Amino acid sequence: TNCAPYYLEMAAPAASAPPPLPSFSFAASALANREEEKVNYLELPQPVRYEDIQRESSMALKPELFEGMRFELNKPLNPNFFLSHSMFMGNVEMPTGGKQIVKTPIGNYEFGANVINEKYMFLGRIATDGRLSGRIKYDVADWLSLKVQTQIASEAGQSQLMADADLKGSDWNAQLKVGNPGFYGLNYFQSVTPTLSVGGEFFWLQPNLKSGVGFAARHATPSNVATLQVATTGILSMQYTHRVTEKISLASDLMWHFASREATATIGYDCMLRQCRLRGKVDSNGVISTLLEERFAPGINFVLSAELDHGKSNYKFGFGIVAGE
Repeated sequence: TNCAPYYLEMAAPAASAPPPLPSFSFAASALANREEEKVNYLELPQPVRYEDIQRESSMALKPELFEGMRFELNKPLNPNFFLSHSMFMGNVEMPTGGKQIVKTPIGNYEFGANVINEKYMFLGRIATDGRLSGRIKYDVADWLSLKVQTQIASEAGQSQLMADADLKGSDWNAQLKVGNPGFYGLNYFQSVTPTLSVGGEFFWLQPNLKSGVGFAARHATPSNVATLQVATTGILSMQYTHRVTEKISLASDLMWHFASREATATIGYDCMLRQCRLRGKVDSNGVISTLLEERFAPGINFVLSAELDHGKSNYKFGFGIVAGE
C-alpha cells in the first residue's frame, strides 16, 4: 500500500509553528538615548579658570594650618561693608638652607576693611609688622574683569604689585598677568567636551631672564574631578577628587619633580558634620595634618590645628576662635 508504516509515523517529528521574529525595541531605545546624548560642540559649558582647576581638592589637601593662637573677629556694618580684626601669636619657621628647622616666636595684629558689591570688591589690610596689602576687583562686563593686588612692606624685595585681566567666552576663558619686578603671564583654558577641558600657560620673568610653559587638563563630573598639570619648571602634578556624599569628599595628589627625581603622594579628606568641619591629609613623607572647625554658636567657631612630622621631629599645634560671619 501507499500508507507509511505505523512506526515511521510515530518517529516523524510533529509540525511546529515558526519561531517569533526578534524584537528590536531595545536597539531603538538605545538609539534614541544616543540621539539625546549627542554633544553639541557649539554649546559647551564654560570651564573654570586655569588657576582654579584644583579648587575641589584644595579644601582637603591644603587646609590652613597654623602653630600657636589665632583670634579673628568679623564685624559687618552694613550688607556691603564690614571690618575684620585678626590677632596671631605663635611660631614661624625660618629658612636655613638645610634640614635643620629653626622657629621664631612672633606676635601680629591685622586690621582689615572690606567693601563688597555685585560688580566690585575692595579689600584692605594693615598689620603691626608694617605690611599694607590690598585687593581690588571690578567687573567691567560679563566677559571682562579687572583685578589688582598689591603689598607694601618695609623689607627690601617684599613689596609687590600684580594686575590681572580675566576674559570669558561661552566655552573658554583666558587671563593676562603683569606684575613687578618684570613678571608677565598668560593662560588659556578651553572646553573640548562637556566634561573635559584643556589649556596652557606661559610666563616670563624679566630680571632672571627665565620663562616657563605649562599644560593642564581637567575632567569633571558631578561626583569626580581629575586634573593633570605639567610644566617646564620640572613639576608634574596629578590630582583626583571623589565626592562620596554631599558632605564627604576624598582627594589624592601625586607630585613629581623631574630634576631631583623626587615624588610625593598625598591623600586627604573633607567632612562636613552637623556641628563641625573636619579636614586632614597624610603624605608619603609621614606628615599627618588635621584641621577641625567646631561651631559653638551661630557666628562663633572654635578651630584646632595639628601637624605631625615624626621624621623631622617637627610638631605643630594651634587653636583659635573665629567670631562673625
